[in-house]
Amino acid sequence: MSIRVFNTLNRKKEVFEPLDPGNVRMYVCGPTVYDSCHIGHARSVVVFDVIARYLKSTGYKVTYVRNFTDVDDKIIDKANQLGIDSTAVAERFIKEFYEDMDALNVERATIEPKATDHITQIIHFIERLIDGGYAYRVEGDVYFSVEKFKEYGKLSGRKLDEMEAGARVDINEKKNSPFDFVLWKSAKPDEPQWESPWGMGRPGWHIECSVMSSEYLGTTFDIHGGGKDLCFPHHENEIAQSESVSGKPFVKYWIHNGFVNINQEKMSKSLGNFLMIKDVLKTYHPEVVRLFLLSNHYRSPIDFTEKAMDEARKGLDKMYALLLRVEKIMGLDLDQDIEPGDCWQQFCEAMDDDFNSARGIGIIFDAVRMINRLLDQYENSGSYQIKRTIQCGVADIRKSADILGILLEKPSDYFDKKQTQVFEQKSVDPAVISKMVEERDAARKAKNWKKADEIRNQLSDMDVILEDRPEGTVWKIDN
Repeated sequence: MSIRVFNTLNRKKEVFEPLDPGNVRMYVCGPTVYDSCHIGHARSVVVFDVIARYLKSTGYKVTYVRNFTDVDDKIIDKANQLGIDSTAVAERFIKEFYEDMDALNVERATIEPKATDHITQIIHFIERLIDGGYAYRVEGDVYFSVEKFKEYGKLSGRKLDEMEAGARVDINEKKNSPFDFVLWKSAKPDEPQWESPWGMGRPGWHIECSVMSSEYLGTTFDIHGGGKDLCFPHHENEIAQSESVSGKPFVKYWIHNGFVNINQEKMSKSLGNFLMIKDVLKTYHPEVVRLFLLSNHYRSPIDFTEKAMDEARKGLDKMYALLLRVEKIMGLDLDQDIEPGDCWQQFCEAMDDDFNSARGIGIIFDAVRMINRLLDQYENSGSYQIKRTIQCGVADIRKSADILGILLEKPSDYFDKKQTQVFEQKSVDPAVISKMVEERDAARKAKNWKKADEIRNQLSDMDVILEDRPEGTVWKIDN
């Protein structure tokens, strides 16, 4: 089955055929590094991380470029607030971006360029736009004339004559049209600036991505991705600039991921629901966060709620619990190389259908349930055929999980870390709990049922669950 992707440009699913067979060139807009990354950034990065992983798994060589916008009004504002240099601000939040994404098991892109390292190329690109009549200079500023690009609006479906001035653009009397956008900004005091044919200044946002993508991927490349909020004006403007210079199609497939809402509301600092990745990771295991972010189709919005995160946590627990059970019952080396089977094929069919990770996750859960039933049978029969089926099923789960970026830990380590995190969150001292359990056991042996029940109730109030077994009492924290 061929991979099919929903192309925003044509508003339909299309068979994926890279321009250079066997090679995929992909560009995804990275962060503007002026603040910590929020859960919305995480979704975009994780989605395209999975897309890159899957394309590689099918045999493609993937050249993946994800940039850093390290010169921008927001960065300058942050620098002024902190009383430090804008370069220091960018470096600080690039470092923090890597810390967040490394924690989320995000693989590094092939190339991760910074805008400030490409000022010379940006200036040359703008010169070509001016020479072609697509851009004009006003004092020290340079603007792109959207009316000169006849196909403006083809990505977003917007038409210039239907848009109201000021809807997503700044009103500026210096511009020929309110929709013209800046390519080069003249220097202001105490701002980062570079020498150019139009005087000291710095690049606009949109031109940076056009230049960096063409620098590393060529005039036309296969995939350009980002959040839906970038479709207009950012990606629309990228198309206008790039195709005006080259006269060729800029990108073959445009892929946009949906938003993350918080309790059915759009994330907003004014609403106080702006969740930073580093804060989310204080409560949830990174793989729980990844599983949540991939649990809806990437084009659909996803709602961050305590219930949704709890479901993702329980789902990940079930996967790891199965792997731990397989290890204990069969002594199976989970890292051994076994030929994948039906589950992997079904997972690939889901991913081939516009990278449907939500369906792929459902297939993994089906496999978990199936293997648990087979383990029950194997414990009774010791059948070699059942063992081989279990081995193949586990291999399928592990290979599928690698694409999703989960199940990367040893099961025992996962549960040890999980228990430790629960202890910390609930301020529970395991030594105290163990001592109380021992006291309860002693009370039961002495048939002091009243004291035993009192201790059980105390433990229950501490969210401790007891299970009395023939070999003794075991306990765990209810989380």
